[in-house]
Formats: sequence, structure tokens, C-alpha cells
Amino acid sequence: MTITDASTPTLIEEIALERSAPVNLRDLGGTRVEGGEIRPGFAIRADDLSYVTDEIAADLVEAGLTSVIDLRSNVETRITGRGPLADHAVTYHHVSLLGDMRGAVSKEDFRSGDYRATYVPMYVGMFEAGAPLIVNALAVMATAPGTVAFHCAAGKDRTGVLAASLLLALGADDDAIVEDYGRTGPNVGAIMARSRAVVGPMMKAMGIELDPAALAAGEQRFSDEAMRGALAVLRERHDGDALAPVRRAGLSDALVDMLRARALG
Repeated sequence: MTITDASTPTLIEEIALERSAPVNLRDLGGTRVEGGEIRPGFAIRADDLSYVTDEIAADLVEAGLTSVIDLRSNVETRITGRGPLADHAVTYHHVSLLGDMRGAVSKEDFRSGDYRATYVPMYVGMFEAGAPLIVNALAVMATAPGTVAFHCAAGKDRTGVLAASLLLALGADDDAIVEDYGRTGPNVGAIMARSRAVVGPMMKAMGIELDPAALAAGEQRFSDEAMRGALAVLRERHDGDALAPVRRAGLSDALVDMLRARALG
């Protein structure tokens, strides 16, 4: 199908975007945290849910989905909107965890070939600068009546940081957090193929001078050590507590207790 956005003709004139199944979706159920395991159906993380098929949207809702946390930027949401889930009784929360990608990762970062050096600073920056938004998203998870899905474009970076924040709040150790993040690795090729129609217009609209081919090459060097490195840097900066920026932004003990009650059932 063809998606147009008449409100931004100079940025996004027209893109051909096929509705498709997410390729990086997983339930956090079974992840080990303090006191047990996350129950299935509490939270799922995914790549872009805005252009899933009507059938997949209906299946997600039938399986218990009641809330979506969209971590994409304003530009990205203007390209694809909310998609088929907007036709269902699903509460939508737009929490733009990385509002402007310009400056987050440079062309030189991608061309360096060092995945860890490219992404560790980005993740640390999201934990610190985006802490109030992370609290907002965690509050949604703590109070939603059913399954909460959270996603960005690839389900890797912004989604990875929110997943790590949730798991830290629930008392997961670094190995569990890194294992969850690392499960994206085998999906990177499929993610890039699925999002190809959106990446170019998005980068153009943001004024990012980065060849999508260079982006794809950088992503293929995926390493789960990027998340482990980010957690280590956060602890170095914040007296041993990787979640300290989020606590200072409003993650209270009461909110953690609510999350644990929902997550552990």
C-alpha cells in the first residue's frame, strides 16, 4: 500500500510501505528477576508496530494487548502514524525517547566498525537525558490492565534501553539484561529489510546525511557487549547504581512495587 502525509509534503512526499509482521517481537515472560520470573503477557517488546497487518493487530489484541508505548520520534510517527492498532481499544502512549537522532550517532561512528564504541554513549545518553520519559513508560507498565507492548523502529536501541530499565527496576542481573538485548542480534538483517522503506525518508526528514547502506553495515556488527558496556558506564558515573538517573527522575519505591506486582503476578 502507499502511505502519504499531506501535512509534511516537503519532508515525506510518498513512500510505498508493505504491511508486514514484526521480526523482532518477543514476550519478556520467563526473564529471571529478583523473586522469580516475569509472567508471560506482562510486557512485549518489538520492532515497529505501526505497519503490522490488520490480522496481526487483531491477534495481538485478542491475546491481551491493551497498551502501546511508541518510543519513536515525532518525525517517524508522522511517516506511518499508529497503524492498524488505532482501530482497536488499545491505549496509545507516545514517549519519544530519542526525539532527535541528529548527533546521537555520526557517520564516523558507523564507519569505525566498533559497535560498542558507537552505541554505548547513545544508550548512556538515553538513560540519563531520557530518564523522565523512562519513568513515564514504566508507570504505564505498572498500571495498564493487560499486556503492554513497547517499540521503536528496530526494537533494538530505544526499546533495548527501556527493556533494560524495566529489568533493572525488577532486580534482574546484568546477564539477564544482556541476554534479552542480545536476542535482537540474529534478527538484524530482517529488521533492516523490513524497515528499508521508512529509514530513508526518516533520515532525510531529520537532515541526517548517512547512507542507509552505511547504517545497515553498522547494524550488522551487532554486539550484546554494547548493553553490558552501557550498564558499566552508568555504574561508574552514578555510584554503582545504573538506574540512579531514572530513580532521580521519579522512579520511586512505590512505583517499583507496583511494577513487581504486575510483572510477577
